[in-house]
Amino acid sequence: QVQLVESGGGLVQAGGSLRLSCAASGRTVSGSAMGWFRQAPGKERQFVAAISWNGANTVYAESVKGRFTISRTNAKNTVYLQMNSLKPEDTAVYYCAASRFSAVRSAAEVYGYWGQGTQVTVSS
Repeated sequence: QVQLVESGGGLVQAGGSLRLSCAASGRTVSGSAMGWFRQAPGKERQFVAAISWNGANTVYAESVKGRFTISRTNAKNTVYLQMNSLKPEDTAVYYCAASRFSAVRSAAEVYGYWGQGTQVTVSS
């Protein structure tokens, strides 16, 4: 079993930055791709970014490309999401997830473990 705990969310003004962290425990996720998803009130869960097991490959949703950066430190079993130039439409609960595969995927179905989420609120 893998437990994922997100942190780093909060309230920020538009144009500001936040760095989310996702710490894994229970077993290592160093062989798994990791992803970030988000869900705004009344909307479906949306893919944000993913990173391969070794960090060599990343993929981003078009809406965050150029503003968000996903990274990982396998020695710490931790994944990060650096969010810059935040917009009010980025407001959502952000979830970290561990994939069943080592390569990057954007489909939520391939992610077998999910965190509880951290709230990000961007004010205008």
